[in-house]
Amino acid sequence: MPSEVVDPASVGFDPQRLAQVKTHFAKYVDDGRLPGFQVLVSRKGQVAYRESYGKRDIENDLPIEDDTVFRIYSMTKPITSVAAMMLYEEGAFELTDAVSDYIPAYADLKVLTGGSSLKPVTRPAATKMRISHLLNHTSGLTYGFHHVHTQDELYRQAGFEWGVPPGSTAEKIADAYAQLPLRFDPGTKWNYSVSTDVLGRLVEVVSGQTLAEFFQQRIFGPLGMKDSSFAVRGDLGDRLAALYIPNPADGTAVRNDAFGDAVRGEVTFFSGGGGLISTTEDYHRFTQMLLRGGELDGVRLLGNRTIRYMATNSLPGDQDLAQVGIPLDAETIYDGMGFGLGFSVLKDPVAYGTLSSKGEFGWGGAASTAFWVDPAEELTVVFMTQLLPSSYHPIRTQLKQLVYSALID
Repeated sequence: MPSEVVDPASVGFDPQRLAQVKTHFAKYVDDGRLPGFQVLVSRKGQVAYRESYGKRDIENDLPIEDDTVFRIYSMTKPITSVAAMMLYEEGAFELTDAVSDYIPAYADLKVLTGGSSLKPVTRPAATKMRISHLLNHTSGLTYGFHHVHTQDELYRQAGFEWGVPPGSTAEKIADAYAQLPLRFDPGTKWNYSVSTDVLGRLVEVVSGQTLAEFFQQRIFGPLGMKDSSFAVRGDLGDRLAALYIPNPADGTAVRNDAFGDAVRGEVTFFSGGGGLISTTEDYHRFTQMLLRGGELDGVRLLGNRTIRYMATNSLPGDQDLAQVGIPLDAETIYDGMGFGLGFSVLKDPVAYGTLSSKGEFGWGGAASTAFWVDPAEELTVVFMTQLLPSSYHPIRTQLKQLVYSALID
């Protein structure tokens, strides 16, 4: 059952202002830019607003409902990061440990210095890749779908753009990434990347379980996230929303089953960077655990000091993404934004240019999903839809200005 919704005024919201969230995003649905959306806003541990609008499947006229299942893609990353930090708290590794101590393929890394994708020029990496570099995307790895650098092209040539070759495993994929050159020496810059997929493999090595087993036994089961999974099981397939992409001609949402149905097949690669499907209610429970410092309903996954540490900017020299990040369409604005261990971390709301709070942390997914946790306001927000890519509409910043402007206490 979904969480009970309280009177928004009881937790500091103006109900009429908060209702503008639906009014605004309904326009995206009504003119065809989004198939539909679901949003949940919680404050002080109480759900102040839950709204569903539009379709999970336009062609079959199926509405978005409370139990609709969404591909959350990179919103998998914070869950993988929590898994890693649970093992860290058990003394399984140190954040300064070399990745090669656990995945030997990372012992002799190369950095790309020039040349072309056919004849790349490299040099030995000047620094070791450490576990902390995987958590905060300063590893030097990349994504093939970036299309901004020769390194990205090398990933595509190896079969890594929006996915991995059929039949891949986390072990094979992590080892394959190690054979490709880095963009920079680990720990020196930030580049959104497959780092969390490698981190997921590290969780497997250290725990002796597959990532799917670890998630289910250590996170999903204890938190009651009953509809979160790497694969379609039970009735999840019946509740799974269709995936859409924008029509280049007019921006309207066009169904893309070729990509969307990948999650319905056999899953052999448990992608810590983007493999999960989930529901708004499940992810809400995850955000509540984060807001409460690692505990929910008597179940503690992490210590509160660990959560605070993860939500602290860890970029070189305490800089923001605009200063040390590789320019690309990531899941956030760079100005004023730092990055911790698994989340973006807001350093300067003024530089960021959108209403929010210093210390707010969160992330988003490729299909335009998003979440954030704001400890200062005791606020969490989860937004679900299924439009790829996430950079096509300014959904996340618009959602923030609507939510924060509805706070009046």
